Amino acid sequence: MYPLARRFRPSPAQAFDILDHMDSNLPIPSRQLSGWQRTAQGANLLSPDGRLGTVIFEEITALAAQHGAINLGQGYPDEDGPDLLLDAARENIASGLNQYAPGRGLPVLREAVAAHQQRFYGLTVDPEREVAVSTGATEAIAASILAFAGPGDEVLTFEPFYDSYGAIIGLSGARHTTAPLVGPDFQPDLDALEAAVNEKTRVIVVNNPHNPMGSVFSREALVRIVELAERYDAIIVTDEVYEHLTFGTAHIPVATLPGAWERTVTISSAGKTFSVTGWKIGWFSGPSVLVDAVRSVKSFLSYSSGTPFQGAVALGLGLKDGFYRSIADSLQHKRDVLGAGLRAAGFEVNTAQATYFTVVDAAPLGITDATALARRLPELVGVAAIPVPVFCHDEGAARTRSLLRFAFCKKEEVLADAAHRLATLQDRL
Repeated sequence: MYPLARRFRPSPAQAFDILDHMDSNLPIPSRQLSGWQRTAQGANLLSPDGRLGTVIFEEITALAAQHGAINLGQGYPDEDGPDLLLDAARENIASGLNQYAPGRGLPVLREAVAAHQQRFYGLTVDPEREVAVSTGATEAIAASILAFAGPGDEVLTFEPFYDSYGAIIGLSGARHTTAPLVGPDFQPDLDALEAAVNEKTRVIVVNNPHNPMGSVFSREALVRIVELAERYDAIIVTDEVYEHLTFGTAHIPVATLPGAWERTVTISSAGKTFSVTGWKIGWFSGPSVLVDAVRSVKSFLSYSSGTPFQGAVALGLGLKDGFYRSIADSLQHKRDVLGAGLRAAGFEVNTAQATYFTVVDAAPLGITDATALARRLPELVGVAAIPVPVFCHDEGAARTRSLLRFAFCKKEEVLADAAHRLATLQDRL
């Protein structure tokens, strides 16, 4: 934990007066920014003159609505999760489980998380001291970064990166460093990783399976991450929300590797596995000293989370292996339905190993600006996607300039319609 340094905290008017007198071609020093500005800057939403940009997801969603397009930009399912969970949640609400849960989370869910980690990965976790519940995985990630990193520190992510990481790193005051994922299978560039980690690196964020690239990190890459964390005494924070949505490639939790457990906070959630993204029930596990540190921040963000949903999620974690196989098999089929349309459109398709997302390259179509194409697609063919460069810093954005991300977590008939529409793209360009 790092004490907060005393610093000048300008009012909004003072902050913008400072910005007005700066060279607009220079990056804004984070020490002159308030918390919201650091957050926006970390998410690539603050221009050099201090203006707040529009979140790309909002822009693409608006364009999709305007043109009646199928929105494959954002990663949320269009089908409900298992009836067992939905019925349990309704029952819990009706029976009066509507007040604050304990700060650590209801025992039934903490015990289910511990049993899940033992069942799937052979990890022995104490539900009393080594598991806590959060308001989705995003809160657990935010609390972890804020717990362990601050001004003067560095937090490393793999690029492209989930945009929330950049925002929270910016809020923390730490420096955001990256190591690239390289095609065709989007694995970490291990030489670049070695060069990026140093004595200032306090946290390494490992998003595996990876959003937005749909890759599953190799054992070799994960072992190297642990070795570097040990060498420089860094904390590893893992975002494993897609752990059960892999397609023939085994997911390896970092915490199972030699030397990793004592320095790893493992984060997951119910939203992706059970198609209940609106419930916002997540959890984090690890050594009690790390879990307590994260809880000390989490407690002042939301204190407790979704009381009537926690017991329902606990039931889900206990579902038989056949359920977990079926959700992965169903998603793999949906991936392939959409992939056929993307190939017919002329894209180079990188077949996802996991997650909700397929990444394509528009370069074979003679298009090098995926962001411009994403803004045109809803009108051109009635399908919306997200440009991968928005998940990157400037150098990474240049490297991924022609890449688009499509979500396939939709009903099969919706994906078939999208594939049919996409197949007409070359005639409309």
